[in-house]
Amino acid sequence: MILNKDTAKKTAELLLQIKAIKLNPSEPFQWASGWKSPIYCDNRVTLSYPPVRVFLKEEIAKIVELEYGKPDVIAGVATGAIAIGVLVAQELGIPFVYVRPEPKKHGRKNQIEGHLESGQNVVVVEDLISTGNSSLNAVAALKEANAVVKGMVAIFSYGFDIATKNFEDNNVSLKTLSNYENLLEQALDSNYVTQKELATLQEWRANPSEWNQ
Repeated sequence: MILNKDTAKKTAELLLQIKAIKLNPSEPFQWASGWKSPIYCDNRVTLSYPPVRVFLKEEIAKIVELEYGKPDVIAGVATGAIAIGVLVAQELGIPFVYVRPEPKKHGRKNQIEGHLESGQNVVVVEDLISTGNSSLNAVAALKEANAVVKGMVAIFSYGFDIATKNFEDNNVSLKTLSNYENLLEQALDSNYVTQKELATLQEWRANPSEWNQ
């Protein structure tokens, strides 16, 4: 769920401008999952552009406070959301931790890195939501540590039905700065794509696992 249409369009515009999101309907990308896709999103690119990362930091921090109140801790999901999570925590003046996909095999075998106390209110920051599985894995680890997870804020979501269902099933609130619908609208308005390419992108979004097989 996005909260502000202007923010959603501005976020999409910035991600396209710096090529954090690449659209290439004629030569699809292959995701790690094996899916073929006309879109590839790497929000870590935003860190190389100070005005963009400042915009994202400030907008995420606003949503955190507006929707969940000021939490005790911000948690970033490793590895993509560690840096943006630190920036948001700094903006809010609160502690930061990050959550690994699984516990380390050595040392203290931590899955959560940083200082987190039982019962603390936490908001999770993510860079990208696809199916939501890795994000919700982080939420589960935080709950296992007796944190109170108030919700999650992400930069961008593909808006897949499976992600919506996963978040609903786990009773986790998700807010995003922008999403696929706003991206396509901005891409067309800015002439990043043609009407024909837009149709391809919409077709993929309807059935990503079977598209272009």
